[in-house]
Amino acid sequence: MPELIEGRPVLIIVDMQKGGPGIPRMAGGDERAHRAKRVLDAARAAEIPVIFLQEVHRRSMVDFGRELDGVEDVHCHEDWESTELRDELRPIGDNEFHIVKRRYSGFFGTELEILLKGLKADTLILMGGLTDVCVHYTFVDAHQRDYYARLVEDCCGGSNEERHEAALDAMEYLQTGARRSSDEIIAVFSRMAKAA
Repeated sequence: MPELIEGRPVLIIVDMQKGGPGIPRMAGGDERAHRAKRVLDAARAAEIPVIFLQEVHRRSMVDFGRELDGVEDVHCHEDWESTELRDELRPIGDNEFHIVKRRYSGFFGTELEILLKGLKADTLILMGGLTDVCVHYTFVDAHQRDYYARLVEDCCGGSNEERHEAALDAMEYLQTGARRSSDEIIAVFSRMAKAA
């Protein structure tokens, strides 16, 4: 199995928002958020850069494009409180960044790639939702840009269990060893913090 972290890591938290209508979600969101907060705390202790992605759509709906052609209904409206990042998973300090996106991939039409180059990132560690949509597409775009990509799989939630598992399998297909647990990630971050 490849190393969990190659070179410089960056933690990317994908759309861990308060929730709301329009998108089906598998159960267990609060438990995943609790584990994600532990990963975030470990990243902060190790001074690992953190990027928070947030899907937001304008009230005019001009930026939805083809997103409403499938199962999803109107979601992540800029005026809804449910669109906000979860209270415990928000950026603080100069080593944490917030990027609003209008599409599924964190790379599409955003400054993410410029920021990652500035941070000299090598390994991107992703967690959040939806596993089968925004996490998957961000992972694939990272892979195609030659980043090492890892998933904190117990901090990811899909539109349902079947799609969640299928997406995890598809990402593991692209990078063997991509699927990791929060305990594994926290242990590595803790070792990095002690070595600093």
